[in-house]
Amino acid sequence: MVKICCIGAGYVGGPTMAVIALKCPEIEVAVVDISAPRINAWNSDHLPIYEPGLDDVVKKCRGKNLFFSTDVEKHVAEANIVFVSVNTPTKTQGLGAGKAADLTYWESAARMIADVSKSDKIVVEKSTVPVKTAEAIERILTHNRKGINFTILSNPEFLAEGTAIKDLFNPDRVLIGGRETPDGQKAILALRDVYAHWVPVERILCTNLWSAELSKLAANAFLAQRISSVNAMSALCEATGADVSQVSHSIGTDSRIGPKFLNASVGFGGSCFQKDILNLVYICECNGLPEVANYWKQVIKVNDYQKTRFVNRVVSSMFNTVSGKKIAILGFAFKKDTGDTRETPAIDVCKGLLGDKAKLSVYDPQVSEDQIMRDLAMKKFDWDHPAHLQPLSPTTNKQQVSVVWDVQEAVTDAHGICILTEWDEFKNLDYQKVYDNMQKPAFVFDGRNVVDVKKLREIGFIVYSIGKPLDSWLKDMPAVA
Repeated sequence: MVKICCIGAGYVGGPTMAVIALKCPEIEVAVVDISAPRINAWNSDHLPIYEPGLDDVVKKCRGKNLFFSTDVEKHVAEANIVFVSVNTPTKTQGLGAGKAADLTYWESAARMIADVSKSDKIVVEKSTVPVKTAEAIERILTHNRKGINFTILSNPEFLAEGTAIKDLFNPDRVLIGGRETPDGQKAILALRDVYAHWVPVERILCTNLWSAELSKLAANAFLAQRISSVNAMSALCEATGADVSQVSHSIGTDSRIGPKFLNASVGFGGSCFQKDILNLVYICECNGLPEVANYWKQVIKVNDYQKTRFVNRVVSSMFNTVSGKKIAILGFAFKKDTGDTRETPAIDVCKGLLGDKAKLSVYDPQVSEDQIMRDLAMKKFDWDHPAHLQPLSPTTNKQQVSVVWDVQEAVTDAHGICILTEWDEFKNLDYQKVYDNMQKPAFVFDGRNVVDVKKLREIGFIVYSIGKPLDSWLKDMPAVA
């Protein structure tokens, strides 16, 4: 029997292994992690991550050929194929701080694999890693192998949170990179055979190691660049009276461009985009390509500019101060259908408003109060380190931030509403009732372009919607301080 072990029970490892177990009933799949609370959650009725369809997949396989365990060494020793899906956070100090990936967790995983292995293994990079990581991991394994053969593959994930299970069932492509040696090619075929249980072989792309590693960074950089491009256009639309939705639709009908990732918003978030671009910048700089590095840096700068611009719109619209005013924050996750808050634009927007002494009432259907408070207290990049290295749940923001589980409670007596996640329920709120319960003038700042601007203005709201023609109230107010 083929045995697969995945080190890391997070957003990538858990769902990916659950789907492999479902589609390959003859393969035994173990997901291991040193975090007992996380593994206990995977073994409970309340999984540690929210992802549509994930519950059903896990329940069908768990205890049959899918196991979640803290006994890392046992399962690694028994496996033929070991996926490594540990964190690769951005370094916060030392060489490359603020850009380079911190491979501490990857390196310790590699050393542990070498220590406990008693048979040949295929080791698969599943985490997003910098180009040439495989070479470093190979060296660690080779120098500690004790007569055992390790073959390294790169198999980057391309999942979108909120649709991860759908993406795993029907991927655009599966990418497998390996050495162009007999052992490397044999390992590629072994992993291809696993995915071929349900993915058409023509969608399984086989490349060399470095192409696979770079393809992941490049894919995320290109997607983020599209978002920054349309967000840059949204600022110009506001300045000229154009409508960014109409502009996006118009350019999206060009078959060379296509319609995806052209929605203007308060900015992109998630665990990958910013981290991967910073990683790309660092690799470019290390390879003597400063012009290329600067090009990709600009994608991040426009994203930061968009969040700053949004905060400035809120403050300048409300008589240039939000001090002591209640602002309802609708949505905190970085996108709908996930509880993930990593790099969510809501963090920077909330911090900007708190800096002007606003009182925030935050509602999100999937994010806990503890998570929101942690996020607002953390320094940049802290989120990607293990929980025990993160700050304890703080009380410093309790005076200015309340987290509620009811939309009406969030908006009652508020001076303004900021929509920061595109949850469907925000499109269908009873905005007349919302308006009646708010302070006047009542403001809506739509960071996701989900509301019917015309209808809300008829009710009496002053509405700012990103990239849309400005309310007359806003026209003479600066977008940037």
